Amino acid sequence: MTTIQTLYAAFAGHLSTALDALEAAGTLPGELKRSAITVEPPRDPSHGDLATNAAMVLAKPAKMKPRDLAEALVAELSKLDAVTSAEIAGPGFINLRLAPAAWIDELGAIAALGADYGRSTLGGGSTVNVEYVSANPTGPMHMGHCRGAVVGDALATLLEYAGHKVIKEYYVNDAGAQVQVLARSAHIRYREALGLGEAVIPEGLYPGDYLKPVGAKLAEEFGDQYAEAPESEWLALFRVKAVAAMMDMIRADLAQLGIRHDVFSSEAELQASGKPDEAEAWLRSKGLVYDGVLEAPKGKTPEDWEPVELPLFKSTQFGDDQDRPIKKSDGTWTYFGADLAYHFQKAQSADALVDIWGADHAGTVKRIKAAVKAMTGAEGEATPFEIKLVQMVQLLRDGEPVKMSKRSGNFITIADMVEEVGKDVVRFTMLTRKPDAQMDFDFAKVVETSKDNPVFYVQYAHARIQSILRKAKADLDTVASAEHVALLGEDDLELAKLLAQFPRVIEAAAAAREPHRVAFYLHDLAAAFHGYYNLGNDSPEKRIVNASDVNLTSARLFLAVQVGQIIRNGLALLGVEAVEEM
Repeated sequence: MTTIQTLYAAFAGHLSTALDALEAAGTLPGELKRSAITVEPPRDPSHGDLATNAAMVLAKPAKMKPRDLAEALVAELSKLDAVTSAEIAGPGFINLRLAPAAWIDELGAIAALGADYGRSTLGGGSTVNVEYVSANPTGPMHMGHCRGAVVGDALATLLEYAGHKVIKEYYVNDAGAQVQVLARSAHIRYREALGLGEAVIPEGLYPGDYLKPVGAKLAEEFGDQYAEAPESEWLALFRVKAVAAMMDMIRADLAQLGIRHDVFSSEAELQASGKPDEAEAWLRSKGLVYDGVLEAPKGKTPEDWEPVELPLFKSTQFGDDQDRPIKKSDGTWTYFGADLAYHFQKAQSADALVDIWGADHAGTVKRIKAAVKAMTGAEGEATPFEIKLVQMVQLLRDGEPVKMSKRSGNFITIADMVEEVGKDVVRFTMLTRKPDAQMDFDFAKVVETSKDNPVFYVQYAHARIQSILRKAKADLDTVASAEHVALLGEDDLELAKLLAQFPRVIEAAAAAREPHRVAFYLHDLAAAFHGYYNLGNDSPEKRIVNASDVNLTSARLFLAVQVGQIIRNGLALLGVEAVEEM
């Protein structure tokens, strides 16, 4: 990657140099913490091009009035050639206006960096484990899994672009009762494949046709060896075989969305290797697990409830509302007990952990965060751990909700969705709202060719740029060139100012673990470009391609090329193609 400093990073550097100068002059004391200082666009564009809170942040530790410090900073920043004015607003904010040359230079930086414009060293090479999807291996991937899959995958790509090493992990829940149900369901399909009568699926088993190929494969491999055998002879074997078949199906379904994990961790293998026992022993050695009796359930106590001594994790010591059992009364691990061991294992190979969970797991967030804090922070600072909750998506067809049930075998798979509306539509749509907000996925609306459809709106902006470039070359033999870029006017540079925000959007989105910010930015950029293009409808002199001014046309084409580059960079992070024509 070419080393070119982008505009916001450059001004953060200028600000740091100004503060150094004030320290050297004795105006500021040395070694003030600067981590909370920002350089960003003002909320009101009429106030200028850049704003900084430096005087507000440093005034108190420097024992100065904010405006006094702001005046000293303004005097330093005004020395910069790129700054045309520096003004103090309110109690001490500083607003800067930049010369047109600053924005023109930034267009050159975009052209020079290309696909790397926006790439950051923010992560410093630290490793982040992002675990996402982790659906029970009991059937194909359906739309209930889709949103979390897309959010997790886009986040992993974003973090890598922002300078982290990323481990994309899928936790295979292959040790619980649900995979026993899967094995029994597969055995019925196995008997069916052998011709031993039509399958009758009892209540509580999985009736979906997706298990028919699994049954056929089992029949081919084992013949009638287990057709009449007692369950004890085939249950464990069929569980392993069926889970493997489901994971092959899940990998194929995820591949339809362009999703590929680096690691698949098995809960069954985790337990077989004794990791939960090791975690329990370690926690006991730290006094964080004890044998105790849980309080009776609140409200009406069930008649069959009786106090049972269980190994309890001291989660209340870490902010939970009660201590949590890590084993059941029969000695098997609770989901929480296995899960804390799994997170302990993940933390051994990562500097930070991020889990993408369905909102239905919100009740377990506090306890697992407590466990990770306990297990990773005993010898020092705990491993940073975040859980992003993703709300379910309601599918609509003809305005009516589409009901889904895996047990009934009635659900829309990810493969179905991709075949009907396309990968790009599915992925981008899933990022058009914050993950913790409810979302409707309307089959008709997501393929509309209108500005109300954000997927179309952004892709059309890129396709429109490519069309303009083709037409200009064909009709005028004019190509995009930076040679005459100084001819760009105020309307043109407003677009350049928005492009310059892309690197800071990337860093903010990565720091907050929120890839939807990139989708929001792309929508704003597309809207700005479409608005810019439409200026020429009323004023011919504002058209991008103007036959009467070839030099200005070339400069505006150069600007359009950089808009296209940023759209491509952003869409690539979301796993969406930037189409050439529509």
